Amino acid sequence: RAAASRREVDLASRQVAAGRHEIELSVPDVHCASCIRTVETILAALPGVERARVNLSTRRVSVRWSGAEAPPLLEALEQAGYPAHLFEREESLKDPEFGRLMRALAVAGFAAMNIMLLSVAIWSGADPATRQIFHWISAALALPCVAYSGRIFFTPAWQALRHGRANMDLPISVGVLSATALSLYDTVQGGAYAYFDAATSLLFVLLVGRVLDHVMREKARSAVRGLEQMSPRSALVLREDGSSAYLALSEIAPGMRLLVAAGDRVPVDGRIESGTSLIDRSIVTGESTPCPVAADDLVQAGSLNLAGPLTVVASAGADGSFLAEIVRLMGTAEEGRARYRRLADRAAALYVPIVHCLAGAGLLFWLAKTGDWHRAVSVGVAVLVITCPCALGLAVPMVHVMAARRLFERRIMVRDGSAIERLAKADTVAFDKTGTLTCGVSLASDSRLPEDRVLAIAAALGRHSNHPHARCLAATAPGRDGPLASGLAEEPGQGIEGWIEGRRYRLGRAAWALAPAAAERDGTLLASDDGLLAAFSFEEKLRRGAQAAVGALRAAGLELAILSGDGAAAVAPIARTLAIPTFESALLPSGKVDWLRDRAMQGHKVLMVGDGLNDAPALAAAHVSMAPATAADIGRQSADFVFLGDDLAAVPFAHDLARRASRLVHQNFALAIAYNLVALPVAFLGQVTPLIAALAMSASSLTVVVNALRLRGRRES
Repeated sequence: RAAASRREVDLASRQVAAGRHEIELSVPDVHCASCIRTVETILAALPGVERARVNLSTRRVSVRWSGAEAPPLLEALEQAGYPAHLFEREESLKDPEFGRLMRALAVAGFAAMNIMLLSVAIWSGADPATRQIFHWISAALALPCVAYSGRIFFTPAWQALRHGRANMDLPISVGVLSATALSLYDTVQGGAYAYFDAATSLLFVLLVGRVLDHVMREKARSAVRGLEQMSPRSALVLREDGSSAYLALSEIAPGMRLLVAAGDRVPVDGRIESGTSLIDRSIVTGESTPCPVAADDLVQAGSLNLAGPLTVVASAGADGSFLAEIVRLMGTAEEGRARYRRLADRAAALYVPIVHCLAGAGLLFWLAKTGDWHRAVSVGVAVLVITCPCALGLAVPMVHVMAARRLFERRIMVRDGSAIERLAKADTVAFDKTGTLTCGVSLASDSRLPEDRVLAIAAALGRHSNHPHARCLAATAPGRDGPLASGLAEEPGQGIEGWIEGRRYRLGRAAWALAPAAAERDGTLLASDDGLLAAFSFEEKLRRGAQAAVGALRAAGLELAILSGDGAAAVAPIARTLAIPTFESALLPSGKVDWLRDRAMQGHKVLMVGDGLNDAPALAAAHVSMAPATAADIGRQSADFVFLGDDLAAVPFAHDLARRASRLVHQNFALAIAYNLVALPVAFLGQVTPLIAALAMSASSLTVVVNALRLRGRRES
């Protein structure tokens, strides 16, 4: 069975690099910070595992490992009490947990309301016989409620105990069961008071918090579900023998020819082989204006074909498509071990033994002081209840969930939850120029175009590059039926070379395109082994929102810089237009990394914003990084944030939101700590009943949640 499980993991995993694989597993029993820590620790200890990140909202764990064989992931989780299975996309459309929580909440609410009414009559001075009847009625309501609604907390607590661990649900379970047992004993003995109202009210308010947390996480996931629904379930594959067949999306492989009819969405990334149409690429650019496409143009999964049929050659499978990557990005906002999250996790881990010891100390203290075991047990239960870790456990994740939701609304994806925290600390913003501050180029008005044959060669190379200059040349060439290039290789920061009709051509930097000949020329050149064929000069236009974005960042007190591979003559005018005082030109990818490292050594935390293939090392080396969705694949994979659309307003918006989220996290920590510093001594001194303790605990949790909800405000950068 173990071998079969490993084989399933091997088959379902996707390769992210040479010898490295990644998979997503569903772990339904994960529901708190303690669960996250346990699952990640167990998986990280397995041989070959490089990273394990749990997403609490989706109850999924993303695992990356290296090696020829998959580690025993499913077996390790099963042994730890967290049974897991391979994640299937259809699971994200189901939400059985919400129904279970709502039923438990309804039962707890009904019982708590009616027991509270009976308690009012008892406290008002009912005679002993009536009081005893009311106590038995309360017991009849409370016991089924505790058994049914309490299983939300009892089951995970028991699973943790079975495997020698303690989680957040353990003190809750002990508090509820202790209050119920004490109340039942008093009822049997004919005592004057019982605390069934405390047990059921505690369950009710805890379930209210659990439901609110679940609803907020579901709202954050709604954007992910919306994107997943943009992907068709199957595609029409055209076979070599002329036949066709519908295949499930998971069966589509690179190289297959697909027919995309008008009105259908593109199933996977690919290149158009034949046909012309209009494409709605709003999933990529954020703009709904249709874009004309024809043969040799690239299309992304999820794009909507509006006009004529297209024959598309798949360049990626379903898991490797642009849409799948964006869905994964949107699903990872809560992943990552941010410093504040680690701090909250450590505090929560210490909570269970400390509070249980304090509750036991309170019980022994009052038993020794008064000899009244009933009074001592009441104090112990009150200590357990009033110091429930819910407020501390919610302090960070609730803010991150709200931040993720706000970012989703602005079509900004987060690769790592810790990136929000790092972005808040950034004090410098470094922009790439071409494709980031500028968006699109045209040949300079005074350019003299070479003959059609030379321009067609430049276009044949340019069609295989994402660099704006290359795309401009591809669009400028007359007609679509030009020469075909083969043996293509793109050198980051330099250019692209390929073979056309048996000759080698290079399109890119002068010093590289004409190498090994010395070249002092600037601009973009087309050269062959025989020498220079053509020189091109371009005019750039600023990306939409660049002026406003740079102004907002400057107003926020951040230093600004431009890091570009272009020459000084091209960079200086853009820097002057945007009033950016610092710029570096003619930088290779390694030069950008060196600049970032120098700034880091000076104590600066740099936000790098770039989009090109040559920006990937800098995006990975920066303190935090952002890239547009139109960036090269490796650039998107290296960035911490990816924003859809072409408006740079996403940069100051994300930075402002991160700073606000950081302030709210500090406030939530202060609220949770202040509450416990006040509540614990009061409960230990016997000044509150278990019922008052339950109400105080719920008030602290709701305070933290309400404070996190302030992030919903529509204030923009």
